[in-house]
Amino acid sequence: MENNSENQALIYIFGGSGDLAHRKLYPALFNLYRKDHIKHNFAVIGTARRDWSDDYYRDTILKSLTELPGSYNQKIAFTKHFYYQSHDVTDSNHYVTLRQLGDELDQKYHTQGNRVFYMAMAPKFFATIADHIKSEDLLSDQGFNRLVIEKPFGRDYESAKNLNDAISKAFKEEQIYRIDHYLGKEMVLGLLPMRFTNPMFEQVWNKQFIDNIQITLFEALGVEDRAGYYETAGALRDMVQNHVMQILALTTLERPDALNAADIRDKKRLLFQALKPYTPEQVDAKFVRGQYGASDIPEHEPAYRQENNVDPKSPIETFVAGEIDIDNDQWSGVPIYIRTGKRTPEKRTRIDIVFKPSANQIFDQPAAANILTIDVEPSEGVTLQYNGKKVGQTTTPESYLMSYHHSKEMLNEVLDAYERLILDVLVGDNTNFSHWHELEATWQFVDAIRQRWDSQAPTDFPNYKSGTAGPQAADELLAKTGRHWIYQPTDNTKR
Repeated sequence: MENNSENQALIYIFGGSGDLAHRKLYPALFNLYRKDHIKHNFAVIGTARRDWSDDYYRDTILKSLTELPGSYNQKIAFTKHFYYQSHDVTDSNHYVTLRQLGDELDQKYHTQGNRVFYMAMAPKFFATIADHIKSEDLLSDQGFNRLVIEKPFGRDYESAKNLNDAISKAFKEEQIYRIDHYLGKEMVLGLLPMRFTNPMFEQVWNKQFIDNIQITLFEALGVEDRAGYYETAGALRDMVQNHVMQILALTTLERPDALNAADIRDKKRLLFQALKPYTPEQVDAKFVRGQYGASDIPEHEPAYRQENNVDPKSPIETFVAGEIDIDNDQWSGVPIYIRTGKRTPEKRTRIDIVFKPSANQIFDQPAAANILTIDVEPSEGVTLQYNGKKVGQTTTPESYLMSYHHSKEMLNEVLDAYERLILDVLVGDNTNFSHWHELEATWQFVDAIRQRWDSQAPTDFPNYKSGTAGPQAADELLAKTGRHWIYQPTDNTKR
């Protein structure tokens, strides 16, 4: 971890006028301010093409804080730390202006020369900005320098490597913070403590006792205003390569020697090295895709191909389900089933660990499998399905549930994903961020699937109705081995 004066920093936000900044970054920074994680010694320079004044910029920030707790005076005081500079990312002279303003604000707010450069704009500009940050001397030689990058980090292995090579000319790997907001979610952060502080789980967390693992990331919404991006990405690139893979890694990696960035990164690297890219024949057998159509309810939103800015014959998938095999001693032979999709019955992220049934059944009726369910969102907690005796004059086994979920009151007191990750950047903790070796492996795995699909454009889209849990092929993927999806959401296409 780099040395730093705690939570003192000058933050450059490239894309400061954009949706991401107003929807996520400014509310997160304000909540850090409200909770005293940042206070007096910070300043923010927002940059974008638009010709805004500081006052106009601050007004837009104030509007983004409307629904948040905190007094009006507190919000006004917060926005006084923000400054705006119109900026063309390709113009070297504009970086000179940014450097001069940054030097002035460093003196005014006593930020100790600490710099955070946040890329909140189109990925095609990341390399250009990083190059100019170095060439025009925006990097501090007194405090720390940290680069924060939003996804997508490339659109395949080759483009990701080119981007990484470019930004690595200005920043070292330990200075680069690639945000995956799922890594800031409470229950995702709780995976390692749950796995490695409970012997009752740790000792059976392997192929000897676990039959399969299921990871579900469902979204109730469609593409909305992201169709331009989604038409170039699809669910495979948008969700599987990053969010799904990171959850899979924390669910299955070996026990790290210590709970720190270096050890966890090493264990993730080993885990991802055990993911062998599939052959075209394996892709056909182990992965399915879908695209949502209209629902039976007229007032529901349109089919994907009817969304604004979508090709009426688009082959882009809005749903992916697949089986991922980990080729190591701990997991060989245990299928990891993943699925993610848009316009499903509800927003839901969960992990289901399905244990093997007892080998020596002594009862007249077989007992159900034990299932450990980790709810990531919208509820956050853990449920264990276990077996006991059915009540009455019988010894027949019956399933029961033990469950604990965090209360809303408790969760209101903790930092949300963006707040937590931005604070991690400020204190120099890169444990909960993606590293290049992880991206290298996950892109190579996903590229093999993408290339196979691109070579055989589907002819059966759309193949699931809005408000359902995806195409029938996703169920058949498990059914052919006698398994089924544990999470079965209610079909909301029927009244």
